[in-house]
Amino acid sequence: MTRTKKSPLARRLGVWQRKKARSKFFWPVLALSAVLIVLDQVTKFWTLGWACTKRGFDVSNCPAGAQIPVSEIFNFTFVQNKGVSFGMRLPGEEMVSRVGFSLLSALVVLGLIYWLAKIRNKVAAIGVGFIISGALGNLIDRIAYGWVVDFFDFSQIGFPWVFNVADMAINVGVACLAYDAFFGENSAPTAKNEAVS
Repeated sequence: MTRTKKSPLARRLGVWQRKKARSKFFWPVLALSAVLIVLDQVTKFWTLGWACTKRGFDVSNCPAGAQIPVSEIFNFTFVQNKGVSFGMRLPGEEMVSRVGFSLLSALVVLGLIYWLAKIRNKVAAIGVGFIISGALGNLIDRIAYGWVVDFFDFSQIGFPWVFNVADMAINVGVACLAYDAFFGENSAPTAKNEAVS
């Protein structure tokens, strides 16, 4: 009786499955991501509700720049972001950019989910969860509308970008990863390393 040889991909997936099963952060962090995605989509749906009301919720004909003044430093301003986070644009045809951003976001999310199973540090795991939620929140918009719904506007105090909950999640996630890199468990020198130096 001969044993069938597993492909390298099957072996890697098997190792990943075992790491995922041992991870105490994997499912809780994905649950956190799901909550953040719902929050992101609810706030965007609310934004489209007031911005597109006079058009019968026709998002294809929704006036960009519709605004609800809130205070001297903050407004809700509806923006159709056809670029990456915080309204930054890349050159290229609209459909190419849409498909390219969507594929890139999907690949980033898959890579982060793969990495999440291996993470043993709470701050890093939470950071990855925030980035996953932000990437998926904006990906949903690109697939549904062809652009991302942005609405937090602090331009009155000089902040040039209009953003959304998903953008905030990505930035919080990056901050968590930076904190973990500089101040986390793995960043501190061990007693063994100190003895050698």
